[in-house]
Formats: sequence, C-alpha cells, structure tokens
Amino acid sequence: MAGEKTFAMLKPGVLQRRIVGEVLSRIERKGLKLIALKMMSIPRDLCEQHYAEHKDRPFFNDLVSYVTSGPVVAMVITGENAIAILRMLCGATRVNEAVPGTIRGDLGLDTQKNVIHASDSAESAAREIGLFFKPSEIQAYEDGNEAWYV
Repeated sequence: MAGEKTFAMLKPGVLQRRIVGEVLSRIERKGLKLIALKMMSIPRDLCEQHYAEHKDRPFFNDLVSYVTSGPVVAMVITGENAIAILRMLCGATRVNEAVPGTIRGDLGLDTQKNVIHASDSAESAAREIGLFFKPSEIQAYEDGNEAWYV
C-alpha cells in the first residue's frame, strides 16, 4: 500500500479509561496500518518540544501537565491519505464540536483532556515521528490486506 505516514498519540486518559483497544480498532478498521507503536512516559521537555507551536497559548501549561501526567501510546500510521483520514476519524478538537461517530465525539469528555493527538500536515507528521521514533522502530511490512482498502 503506497501512502503517507502520520503520527498519533493516545493521551493518558485513554489508558486510564482502558479504551486503547477501542481507539486502535477504529484506526485499523478504517484500513490504516500501524507501523510503529509504543507506550511511554513523555519527559516534560519532549512534550514542550512536541507542542511548541502552542507555547504562547493560555492552555499550554495545562496541556503539557496533562500529557506528562501518565503514559501515552505513540504510533506511526500509514495509508493512502493517512493524515486527512486519521484527522477525520478523530473529529474536531473541541469536544462540543466533535460529531458522534468520531473518536473525540464518542469518547472525548473534556477538550483540555483530549483523547488523541493526530498530525495536521505532512511536515508536522515528519517532525513528530522524528521526535518519538528512531527509524529502526518503524516496521514496513506487507500484511496482505492492501487490496481490500484501495
């Protein structure tokens, strides 16, 4: 399957609520393919670097505190139009704007304690993948299902 790579991160509340499998299942059922996946605790400096574009926003410190409050699940996902498709699956960032059927619409409880992060562009995806994964941690493989998703 030719396609683009994107980065996603399930935030601490997803692990606390034990809904990691549900979120991953939605991504896989759509036809996107996981090529890297790890659970980790993010050091504050890495989190600040990851969210650097928001550093002057009023919610920045609360966001960093939340994301560093517990483990996250970081992943690299690939597929045709993976960035746009994953963002569509996620739904709007603000919980009150996320429609039912989306990850945030169905599982989001609080905008400040967002369920999932997904890269918003190819440039962001490349930067974010580089922050969280070494090239050797990304696994290219054929799973035999590509014909069903093109």
